[in-house]
Amino acid sequence: MKILHKSSCITCKRAISEIERMKIDIEKRDFFKEPLSEGELKKIIKMTGKKPSELLRKKDKMFKELDLENGKKTDSQIIKLMAKYPGLILRPIVIAGNKAFVGKIDSKNFK
Repeated sequence: MKILHKSSCITCKRAISEIERMKIDIEKRDFFKEPLSEGELKKIIKMTGKKPSELLRKKDKMFKELDLENGKKTDSQIIKLMAKYPGLILRPIVIAGNKAFVGKIDSKNFK
């Protein structure tokens, strides 16, 4: 299992400790220190079964600065912005097999 996170993010820390409590082997990657490529983002988005716009952090200051609330950007434009500004990406991202879970995570998904 992999978790993509930001080391200072409280939600990420909670998810990591929850998974560690379940004694599941976990590979961690801080995507602020090791940014995700557009290709990686596309794969992850596909694994979630959601649209790129559903994986945006609406509280991030870049969300407003880039005027993302108007919904006028294409999926590929959104993915490019997510790669450039990792703060836009909802976190944490947990990859378990061929599924990806984003944001506040329900540990029942990993049993």
